[in-house]
Order: sequence, then C-alpha cells, then structure tokens
Amino acid sequence: MKSDTIVIIPTYNEKENIEAIIRAVTSLSKPFDVLVIDDGSPDGTASIVKGLMAGDLQERVHIVERSGKLGLGTAYICGFKWALEHGYDYVIEMDADFSHSPNDLPRLYAACHDEGFDVSVGSRYITGVNVVNWPIGRVLMSYYASAYVRTVLGISLRDTTAGFVCWTRKVLETIRLDEIRFKGYAFQIEMKYTALRLGFKIKEVPVVFVNRELGTSKMSGGIFSEAFFGVLKLRFKSYKKNQPD
Repeated sequence: MKSDTIVIIPTYNEKENIEAIIRAVTSLSKPFDVLVIDDGSPDGTASIVKGLMAGDLQERVHIVERSGKLGLGTAYICGFKWALEHGYDYVIEMDADFSHSPNDLPRLYAACHDEGFDVSVGSRYITGVNVVNWPIGRVLMSYYASAYVRTVLGISLRDTTAGFVCWTRKVLETIRLDEIRFKGYAFQIEMKYTALRLGFKIKEVPVVFVNRELGTSKMSGGIFSEAFFGVLKLRFKSYKKNQPD
C-alpha cells in the first residue's frame, strides 16, 4: 500500500550507508516510502538502491539518477517535484548517513499530520545543543551560523540550517520551486525563510544529530560561503516574494 509520505535521500557515494538507512526507514511501524536522488555516484550507490527495488522493497523505494554532482538544493527540488507528481501529501528531507535518526521520522510527520503545522524541522538547538561526535569547532560554527541567520533575517527558528524537515504538500505547491536560487546549505535557509514569508507555520521538533560513522562528509568551504553571503542577499537585496500572483 502506498504511503502518504515520502522520504527524500540525496546521495553521492553512500554505498556504506544506503541499504541500511533505507531498511531502517521502511521498517518503521508508520509506513514511509523512500526516494533516492543519486548524483552519479561512482561507488555503485544507485546499483544498491535498484537491487532493493528489484527485491522486497519494490513498491516502497524509488530512485532518480542524475548525471553528476548538481548540488543539494537542486537534488531536493527535483525530489519535491517528483513527490508532488506522484501524489504524496508529506515530503521529508533526510541525510543518508544516519546523522538523522529514522526513529524521529514519525515525530516530524505527527507535527504536520496530527498537530496541523505546515512544516516541521528536526532541530538540533531548540532544547540546547544536541549534537554527538562533532568537533567543538564545527558545533560552534553551526550554532552561531543559526544565530547569525536569525539576526539577519529577523526570524525565530533556532535551527535554520537543519536538513531534517517535513514539508506538507500545500507548502511545496505554493512555493515557486524554480525560483529557489541556492544550491548548498543556503538552500535550507531559503526554503524555511520563504515558507515563513508566505505565512506558513513551522514547528521545531527536538532531535539529536549524530555525526556520520561511515562514508565521507560532503561539507566544503564553498557551502559555508554560499550560506553566509546568501543570507545577506536574502535580507538586503531585492527579493521577489515567492508566491503565486
């Protein structure tokens, strides 16, 4: 039976994690379908996913293969459009490396489905600093980056860069997805900021973020640079309100 919710997992060289994360998501008592957006992983990530699709998870798992590394934001936009076209009511962003716990998925879903919020965010900072196995420098950078975003944009979200997010269909149909301009972590900020500008209600759900144990992080200096300057562009440059006429 098709779920009302799909979990989008962008991948690039995640062969160590992909089967385990998919099986963890699809084994929950609340059914979730999975959509993998793979950016041409040379390590065979896509082949592993297609093997699961040919087996016992053929009705639950889907994949879109892209030709190369096109950016996190474009991967999610691709996934959002796919989810809308295939009739899902709730769409969740999630990392492949278990930094986001599959066990938190029902809580994100419930915040939207049961409590009536338009967006729910798996927040590392709503109840303090809930990060495990990160170097202290990265913790401080992430925490103060969110504080910087709150200050510049004038919003109250504690975890503005979070990538563990549940979107309702209504939000994704309202936002002009093709006008979202950023590709890296600034994408996460822009999507949340746009939703708030459009009047949607966002709830932060406390989660614990655990640093990956397998595979290689995709973080880079360019990602942080885009986020830093992207926030200034969102705030101070002419920014067309992203909503239908």
